[in-house]
Amino acid sequence: MLAGSCLRGRVARRPGGARTHRIGQSKASDGSITRGTLGLFDGLLGLLSHDVGIDLGTANTLVTVRNRGIVISEPSVVAMDTRSKRVLAIGAEAKRMVGRTPANIVAIRPLRDGVISDFDVTEQMIRYFINKVHDRYARIPRPRVLVGIPSGVTEVEKRAVRDATINAGARWARLIEEPMAAAIGAGLPVSEPSGSLIVDIGGGTTEVAVISLGGIVVSRSVRIGGDEMDTDIVGFARREYNLLMGERTAEEIKIAVGSAYPSDEDTRTTTFRGRDLLTGLPRSVEVGSDQIREALEPSIVQIIDAIKETIEETPPELVADIMDQGIVLAGGGALLVGLDRRVAESTQMPVHIADDPLTCVVRGTGRVLEDLDTLERVLVSEQFTRAPR
Repeated sequence: MLAGSCLRGRVARRPGGARTHRIGQSKASDGSITRGTLGLFDGLLGLLSHDVGIDLGTANTLVTVRNRGIVISEPSVVAMDTRSKRVLAIGAEAKRMVGRTPANIVAIRPLRDGVISDFDVTEQMIRYFINKVHDRYARIPRPRVLVGIPSGVTEVEKRAVRDATINAGARWARLIEEPMAAAIGAGLPVSEPSGSLIVDIGGGTTEVAVISLGGIVVSRSVRIGGDEMDTDIVGFARREYNLLMGERTAEEIKIAVGSAYPSDEDTRTTTFRGRDLLTGLPRSVEVGSDQIREALEPSIVQIIDAIKETIEETPPELVADIMDQGIVLAGGGALLVGLDRRVAESTQMPVHIADDPLTCVVRGTGRVLEDLDTLERVLVSEQFTRAPR
């Protein structure tokens, strides 16, 4: 019956004005769209397939499966042969190739600043991660997939994520804004009539949002994150020491001695290793955490400015709630030493680092999938599905 049905996409209205785009729905005798056929199949298929939540990050992709927890945490990197256009490796294996490949093999990061920069490669990467949690040869339905996206993306960028997810094999694709997912993952009371302020510092973007009653009241999305901090360190080494280093080395230095708050007790040091721009030969230089803090200052200032601007636009009643509960930092950037103290000093508000901040977004998608009936209102309104196979 389904195989012979019309495969044109149709739009059905849901309570509250949300739209559902569906393929292969049956029609009633009066010509109206019915939910019976696909709704029944989707319910039955949901019992057999996996529900998957994806934090599709610029630097790393994390995947959770409903009732199983986080099953994948790998770099968002794809290694490709430019001659044959063939993908050679994805994830951790591809990350190991960065800076170590022959000229015809390039390591691509298909997401930049939290959005898709290479659609085809992103689709292949999502398919790879879906197949890792869903046996590609199994005769069971494809999974329903919930993907986190930055709050400031355009409709075109949202559609690109949805299309890539469906094309990669998902049966059902929905989107959730990353600050909302991070807040849920951090255990904040997002459905309560009180204000919560979440700051999610990822690889490509920093998301700042005030959340109340299941919605985002005020938000800011700045394209500053861990990647920009790495670039700051690369630029610092070039300016101060005429030393050329790679982004991977800069990331390691940031993790080892990076900081956001001055401290006389912080005496950590590390070694810059790279190529001398004057002689062309390898050279190493020892640097301290205070120098790395100086290098990171431009990015830190932009993050703090975004937090301040968000607070300035927040209704007074919610500001009072935030004063009581504090600001919550999530994402990999939250682990930068002293950032919580720096934000607290700049905003005159208490600041807390979420438990396991790196996984807040993906844990949030998992919690939504576990309680979809209650939390569906926190999702981006449109739902895209494919016909059951």
